[in-house]
Amino acid sequence: MADSRDDPRLFLVDPDFRGILPLDAFHIPKRLKRRVCQDPYRVSFDTAFTRVVEACGEPHDNRPNTWINSPIVNLYSALHRQGFAHSVECWDGDQLVGGLYGVSLGGAFFGESMFSRATDASKIALVHLAARLIDRGYVLLDAQFHNPHLTQFGLIEISRDAFKARLKAALKVGADFHGGSDGPAPDQSIGMSSSGGVSDSVTPAGMSSYSGSSLSGMIARSGSFTGSGAVQRITQMS
Repeated sequence: MADSRDDPRLFLVDPDFRGILPLDAFHIPKRLKRRVCQDPYRVSFDTAFTRVVEACGEPHDNRPNTWINSPIVNLYSALHRQGFAHSVECWDGDQLVGGLYGVSLGGAFFGESMFSRATDASKIALVHLAARLIDRGYVLLDAQFHNPHLTQFGLIEISRDAFKARLKAALKVGADFHGGSDGPAPDQSIGMSSSGGVSDSVTPAGMSSYSGSSLSGMIARSGSFTGSGAVQRITQMS
């Protein structure tokens, strides 16, 4: 982490208590569940990683300063190119309106940050992330700290020792974020301004042009869920 987005120094944090989102008890509030099933945004994975990180680091009224500085953007972008860091994006047309990013190791996913420029966009991204993690065999979703915003999804706090025990077990799990797909797409956000977007005529990586869905709510081979499919997959687990 960094003390501020303008501070080039980084430091590590090992809190006494860790916030996690249990994947076997992930909760979707009733109103949000209806919203997710309406598919208000196009959801993709790993198509605009650096733009998502940069958006998470932007100041806003409720958070005038953030801990995401330039070294963090560069380091996580490198992890993304190596296949360890991933993003979830929500699009309204060609506008990036929400998303999140994190790091995947074994059966553990470490959520780093999220952002929203439209109603429920970051929440919808989180629901789709949880559905993918459950479907791909992950056993640990780390939220790092207690966050009142995440309590609605079933966030719990556990001790440092309990977290390390769960992490040790999760690292032995051979989960795969992209599963049977062709793997992470090149980061299309590199060299793009914050106002750039993805053309509607191009199917983003992590999505599929196939309009039909299987019984599990999956869409074609890429493994992206529809909104109702994501809700169904989480409900099956919890």
